[in-house]
Amino acid sequence: MRKIILLITCMFGISVFSQIKVLKNESLVEIGKDNSVGLYKKEDKFTVNYQDLNTSNLNTIRSFSFQNLNGDVAGLYKLIMDGFVTTPEENVVLELPNDIIELHYEKNYGQQTMQFIQVINKNRKYIGKSQFLTQKQVEKIFGRTNGKYAMYDKPATINPTGNKGTTNTASTATPASGGAKKKSRK
Repeated sequence: MRKIILLITCMFGISVFSQIKVLKNESLVEIGKDNSVGLYKKEDKFTVNYQDLNTSNLNTIRSFSFQNLNGDVAGLYKLIMDGFVTTPEENVVLELPNDIIELHYEKNYGQQTMQFIQVINKNRKYIGKSQFLTQKQVEKIFGRTNGKYAMYDKPATINPTGNKGTTNTASTATPASGGAKKKSRK
């Protein structure tokens, strides 16, 4: 009887003082990525990650997120592409729940480009800037070249066996994507 009580006490003591907690693995689905700018989907929330060129530390990754209410992802894509056709005279300003995003258009080496400018937490003191993107790069980021734009309106599916290599990330980290399977030689 003493051994059983000692065993229960030890097991209870280990569980009370443990520091590691298992979290639910939530998957991010990459819609498209080009260099340091990418579009990701998690459930019905879309996130654009980019390397912030406005900081002295080039390893700073920033992101902004929004829900796909009323086809907002397709609307953002159309808005960006319309800017390549008819260049706006001023930045196009978009208000998100947490941030303000400006679409800045500029010609670089004779080619029309676009840049995301993020007013972080709607505070003009903190500004993030993405690299300049060409029209082809925007098409790649929004999944137009790989066909993943069809995922805009589809609900996200969680496949626990297919998510090896994916991890949870903070909003300022680069999301991990499931690597391509390599053929093995026998």
